[in-house]
Amino acid sequence: MMNSFFIDNKTPWEELGNGIKRKIIGHTDELMGVIVCFDKGAVGEVHSHDAHDQMAYVAAGSFEATIGDEVKILKTGDGYIAPKTIKHGAIALEDNSILIDMFSPKRVDFL
Repeated sequence: MMNSFFIDNKTPWEELGNGIKRKIIGHTDELMGVIVCFDKGAVGEVHSHDAHDQMAYVAAGSFEATIGDEVKILKTGDGYIAPKTIKHGAIALEDNSILIDMFSPKRVDFL
C-alpha cells in the first residue's frame, strides 16, 4: 500500500542511468505520479505504451519533446499527453530538468 502523502526530502531518488533519476509520488491501481529528473542532454528514448496513457508536466527546465511526428520545445509550465500506442520521447535541454509524469493505469514495472 502506498502512503497517502509524498514527502520529497524523505524519498530517495532511484537512479535509472544515463543522467535520469525518478521518485514515485504515489499510485492507485488506476493512476501513478512520478517525478523524473534529467541531466542536460539526457534522453527519454522515443517509445510507446500498449496499456498506459501518459501525461507529463514540465516542472523545471526545458525539453525537446516528440509526440507522434511532432517536435516542440517545452519550458517550465508546459506539458504533453501521449495516449496509448502514440510514440513519444524527450531530450533535456538544461541540467535538472524535471517532468512530472502521470500514468493511467499505474506502471507495475516501476514498483
